[in-house]
Amino acid sequence: MSTLLEVSGVSVTFDGFRAINNLSFQIGNAELRAVIGPNGAGKTTFMDIVTGETRPDEGRVIWGEKSVSLLRMSEAKIAQAGIGRKFQKPTVFEDQTVQENLLMALKNKRGWLGALFYRPLAGDLDKVRELATEIGLKDELTRKSGELSHGQKQWLEIGMLLAQEPRLLLVDEPAAGMTPQEREHTTDLLVQAAKSRAVVVVEHDMEFVRRLNCKVTVLHEGSVLAEGSLDHVTSNQDVIDVYLGR
Repeated sequence: MSTLLEVSGVSVTFDGFRAINNLSFQIGNAELRAVIGPNGAGKTTFMDIVTGETRPDEGRVIWGEKSVSLLRMSEAKIAQAGIGRKFQKPTVFEDQTVQENLLMALKNKRGWLGALFYRPLAGDLDKVRELATEIGLKDELTRKSGELSHGQKQWLEIGMLLAQEPRLLLVDEPAAGMTPQEREHTTDLLVQAAKSRAVVVVEHDMEFVRRLNCKVTVLHEGSVLAEGSLDHVTSNQDVIDVYLGR
């Protein structure tokens, strides 16, 4: 599998606290990866660095077949290059319908003026129906997003990211606050999405990680402590010590 994202020797310090410490790892082209670790392990800072919100003090972050440096790019350029991020709390346009939310997110070459006077084409509506089916909201297209359940809002936001056709999706704690059925659907959604792009899931919930059935990277004090299947990393003595605080 060819490498899509390579993080190499990255460190970042905030007010004397080293949040990321010589972090190195790679994500493949169509790969599902879970990133776990105790609070303060550097999981969110890692995502901030990849999306351009935080600049590291040292190291390299290399992207795509042309091996471009993400550290030279603005947040907007990084998003245009194909990196999408979903935060823990869903941010959808509550007064707009599910269909309108998805239409707004579609990857179209429009400037701000085009967006202002935008009229959807038949192809756009087909694409939106396809996306709504994929995320499990095809019967909710005409509903206002504010009326959706917490889990449905999470799926809508994942759908809005997929509408932008990212090559890498960074997803922060998608299972938080969901019912068991919603969590199951979320697992299926992420597994499906990772068939055609890279998906990195930061999660605390081990049961959810187990269901993803993918390679796991354990972070501790800003660097990789262990990597492999969930069974492999959870039987690692260092990981046990860190998680159980021995």
